[in-house]
Amino acid sequence: MTLLPLKARHIPNVITGLRILLAAPFLWSLLNEQYGIALLLFIIAGISDALDGFLAKYFGWTSELGGLLDPIADKLLLIGAILALGWLHELPGWLVALVILRDLIIVSGAISYHFLIERFVAAPLMISKLNTLLQLILVCAMIVHYGVTALPAWLLTGLIYMTALTTVWSGAAYIWQWSWRARNARQNNIGTGNDF
Repeated sequence: MTLLPLKARHIPNVITGLRILLAAPFLWSLLNEQYGIALLLFIIAGISDALDGFLAKYFGWTSELGGLLDPIADKLLLIGAILALGWLHELPGWLVALVILRDLIIVSGAISYHFLIERFVAAPLMISKLNTLLQLILVCAMIVHYGVTALPAWLLTGLIYMTALTTVWSGAAYIWQWSWRARNARQNNIGTGNDF
């Protein structure tokens, strides 16, 4: 069996693939409370995410596979970290449940829209990007707090509640957006004499 030759435009996907592989040792070190290693791996993952995104956009090395793998890599690390920190009782259980519920709503909503209304094209909302950024900062802050140096309680509490607020806000924004788009799609379809 011969492997396809690696081309320059495949580099972002290779970096993303390596980031997916990084999730296992990162989560293992986190669950074993080896916070120094976990922080190092988390930083490497963050740098690799920025690098593959830059290469894909700057050189036009985008692909459908990359568009699929990149969010999977991000979610594996981020949701895995939030679950692990919840398991260690370092994040409140209600926040972990809220984050998981939001992602389940988004995924099920996207799948339903795709199969029941029309082809779904992912377009992250600004509030969703802010929520992801706050989740990343919160995870990083928790790892630093428990493994490197203690951070002020007000900072951690503030991050927890800001993350919770944007989690609810972004979930509600997606529900509203998809409902609005579904209603418009249905009205346009009826207006052209078609029905679902």
